[in-house]
Amino acid sequence: MAGLRLGPLLRFADASSATVWVEASRPCTAEVRCADGAGGTARTFQVAGHHYALIPVTGLPPGTATAYEVFLDGTRVWPLPDSPFPPSAIRTLSENGGDDVRVTFGSCRWAAPPADADDPVGPDALDSLAARLATDPDAERPDVLLLLGDQVYADEVSDAVRARIRARRGLADPPGAGIADFEEYTWLYYESWLDPEVRWLLSTVPSCMVFDDHDVIDDWNTSAAWLADMRATPWWRERILSGLMSYWVHQHLGNLSPAELAADPLYAAVRATPDGTDVLRAFACRADAEPSSVRWSYRRDFGRVRLLMVDTRAARVLAEEGRAMLDPGEAEWVRAQALQDRGSYDHLLIGTSLPWLLPHLVHDAEAWNAALCRGERGARWARFGERLRRAADLEHWAAFPGSFAALADLLGEAGSGAGAPATVLVLSGDVHHAYVAEPRWPEGTGPDARVLQLTCSPVHNSIPLSMRVGFRFGWSAVARALGRRFARHGRCGRPPVDWRKTGGPWFGNQLMTLSLHGRSARLRLEQARGKDTLTTVEESDLTRR
Repeated sequence: MAGLRLGPLLRFADASSATVWVEASRPCTAEVRCADGAGGTARTFQVAGHHYALIPVTGLPPGTATAYEVFLDGTRVWPLPDSPFPPSAIRTLSENGGDDVRVTFGSCRWAAPPADADDPVGPDALDSLAARLATDPDAERPDVLLLLGDQVYADEVSDAVRARIRARRGLADPPGAGIADFEEYTWLYYESWLDPEVRWLLSTVPSCMVFDDHDVIDDWNTSAAWLADMRATPWWRERILSGLMSYWVHQHLGNLSPAELAADPLYAAVRATPDGTDVLRAFACRADAEPSSVRWSYRRDFGRVRLLMVDTRAARVLAEEGRAMLDPGEAEWVRAQALQDRGSYDHLLIGTSLPWLLPHLVHDAEAWNAALCRGERGARWARFGERLRRAADLEHWAAFPGSFAALADLLGEAGSGAGAPATVLVLSGDVHHAYVAEPRWPEGTGPDARVLQLTCSPVHNSIPLSMRVGFRFGWSAVARALGRRFARHGRCGRPPVDWRKTGGPWFGNQLMTLSLHGRSARLRLEQARGKDTLTTVEESDLTRR
């Protein structure tokens, strides 16, 4: 009999359809049956000895909540026997897109330890959100959960995963306690998504995901020199190929709509063969060798809310001359999606794992470092700059000055003129604290929409004292003056926008939620103060300047 190894995860949901992801213990037919008679089936596909299915669910009525069950070869496997949680449900959008849309987001979730173990980094914000939704049927719930990177940590594993690695291959040879291959990646997803609260939450709230560096390795694609060094190691090739393969299976597929899945040649090829491992591995080889040949970014529309989730890791151009956060094709795609059918959306959300706007000192230090690395101060400074870039993680948008300026131009254009949305919001994580920052364009050139950087991290991870002190200082007037000195030394031009912090910094395991209704937008920041408690620490109206 087929068993349910992982899932279900409710991924896509619109006004009439949804997709549900599962992993089964053997080949089988996976089925979703809804209480109202809607449903769908899919045959599992195989990758590296594991069996997965993404089940399309059709015939759902708009604007409703419908409980569902999962069957494998006709046997019910979800909900679990004696589950303490309410039935999992698919909530569809209204047909005309007139409903409120609530978007909850965050990043950087290190897997929580078992419930009976001490948690060294404090309560998990997703656990706390799940507990609230499970105990209060009338609680305000998100229409979508955005996970903005570091869903798993391939380079910082738990003691439990470390013990499995030791038993399987030992720790003496590289990558040591880091993840080596696809099989070990599956352990990370089991550990993260079998957490009972998170498993139920992901079964009943649609999710959109994008990777960041720790999904592969810290500082992934920091620079051309970094990549050359990694490719010279004996273990890197298997890590990157397995990282891309496991991301495609566990995260990327569920980001796509049923129509996009039906038109995806890779998905068709993997499903058409008894074992899709070689097909998917060939794709991963091409994605590693020619990053511009693959697009991980995607678009989702929720009524009059447009979401662009942007890949800021694999799509980079790393050559020092011409360094860019996005390759030309990717940048053009983002631009086209942002500007298409302007007037059809009231809010434009740009999901990027890395913040666009940082504390001024950090921004200037990254721009200065980028100038050193491209030789602005000579070869000796360039070598120093490369060492510093890796040691201090100087690789955000500010470290790609041309891309920073291009994004500023796009946000300004998208937010200006006839049909401009009410808000243009950049949603990010990565930096293990939360804040709100607002850009200012030169007098007379600013957009009509309110443009904001909203950063929220971590969902569940550590926040060292040095990080708290450093980021608080980074926003200060003294730090800003120090940053200008760095910029002058690097002969850096002024960025095209100025900005100020309008909220934070806040430190803790936390989530931000956007409540979007018509042309209004409200923001709420909540922190996990206990396994079952989310406490509101900030609430504000984003459309009021």
